[in-house]
Amino acid sequence: MSPQGPLLIVSSSTRPSLSAALAVAQILPSVETRWADAISTMSKVQPAAVVAVVEDADATELAAFSRHVGARKPYVPLIAIAPGGAVLPDHAIPLHGSDNHERLLARLLARLRAALRVRTLHTTVLRRLDEKKAPDATLPETDPLDDATVLLLGRGSSLPGLSVALGERMAVVGALSIEAAAKHLSSRDIDGIVLGEGFSPRVVDAFLAVLAEDTRFRNLAVVVTANQPAPLQELANLEIIAGAPAHIAASALPLIRQHAFEARLNRTLRAIEAGGMLDPQTGLLTRNAFARDFATAVSQTQKSGGSLAVARFAFDPVNPRAQYDGARIISRLMRRMDFGTHEDNGSVVVVFAETDLRSAHAIARRLSSVMRHTSHGKRDTRTEPSVTVAALQPGDTARTLLARVYGEAQRAAS
Repeated sequence: MSPQGPLLIVSSSTRPSLSAALAVAQILPSVETRWADAISTMSKVQPAAVVAVVEDADATELAAFSRHVGARKPYVPLIAIAPGGAVLPDHAIPLHGSDNHERLLARLLARLRAALRVRTLHTTVLRRLDEKKAPDATLPETDPLDDATVLLLGRGSSLPGLSVALGERMAVVGALSIEAAAKHLSSRDIDGIVLGEGFSPRVVDAFLAVLAEDTRFRNLAVVVTANQPAPLQELANLEIIAGAPAHIAASALPLIRQHAFEARLNRTLRAIEAGGMLDPQTGLLTRNAFARDFATAVSQTQKSGGSLAVARFAFDPVNPRAQYDGARIISRLMRRMDFGTHEDNGSVVVVFAETDLRSAHAIARRLSSVMRHTSHGKRDTRTEPSVTVAALQPGDTARTLLARVYGEAQRAAS
C-alpha cells in the first residue's frame, strides 16, 4: 500500500486559520485547493483524508468530487463542514457549523481521527487479502448500509416518520426508553443511534455521557434530533440535526455508513485470521467448515453418550437484509461452545453442544426474541425467524439429524 498521504482542504477560498489549526494538531500535513481544481489536485497528492468547506460550493461540483473520493481505495474519508440546511452527497460526512470556532475545530479533529482509523483498518484488510492468507475471504463491494443497523430511540410524534425514512436504507431497532436502548446496545451490533423526541436535555446528556465513557460506543454515529444546546460529550461522530425525517435520515446516513463499513472490515479481518473458516458477512462458519465440525461433533457425542441439539432459523426468503441481520445477531449471541452456518437458502443452522431438546428450545427462543424488535423497509418487515429444533438420537448421523430438522420445518409450514 502507498504511504499515508496528506490532508486535502477544499474550499472556495483559502482558509489560513483552518490550515494553521490542523498543522498545530499534527494529524497530517495539509494541502489546500479550490473547488475547480479539487479532482485534479486529489489525483496529484493522493490524500489520506479530505476536509471540504461546502458553504459556497456548487452542488454539481460537490457531487462529482464526492463520487471521485468514494471510488478511492483504501478508504478516503470526506468530511464536509456544512451549514445547517445543506444537502450533502451520500459519501460526505457532515460536520455542521458552530459559532464557537474552537468547538468546531475540536469536533473536526475528533472526527478526522476516527475516520482515519477506519482508513487504516481498510488498508490492513486490503494488504491481508493481497497476501492470500484466506482464499475464501473477500470484501463485499455492496453499500455498507446494506449491513447497517440503527437504533431509533424516542417516543414522540416524529418517530413513525423517522422509522420509515431510516428503514428504507437499513435495519431499524426501536426503543421507547433509555433502558431498552441499553439492552439493544449490549445484545447486538449497532452502527448508529438516532435520538428522537420525548427526553429532556438532562436525560439526553446523561445517555450520551455513558456512551462516551464506553470505548465500544465512542465512534458510533449519534444524531440528536431535538433542538437543544449542543452536548459536550466527547463523541467523535455526534451531530445535532433538526428538521423533517427525510433530512435527518439523509444527514445521518454517511455517519452510519462509515461505522457499518468499519464493522464489515472487522468481520473480514476475523475471517482472514481464522484461515477462511469464517464467513466474513455473518461471522458464522463457512459451510465447508461447519460440515466438518458438525460431523465430528455428532460422532464424538454418539461415542461419549452426551447430548446435542440443532436449531434451524428460517428467515423471509425474499429479504436478504433480514437474513444477514439475523445471522449476525446469532453469531454474536450464541454460546462459545456452539457453532453455526448461514446456508444458501438464507436459513441459519446452529449446533448446541451438550444441550438437550428442552434447553435448545429455550436458547433458540432467546435468540429469536432479540430479532423481534427489528424492522426493514416500508412494509415493516420483521426479522423474527421461524425456528425448528431437533435433538441427537441413538443411531443418528450428521446427515440424518440435519434432515430431521428440515423435516420438522416442513411439517411446521404445512
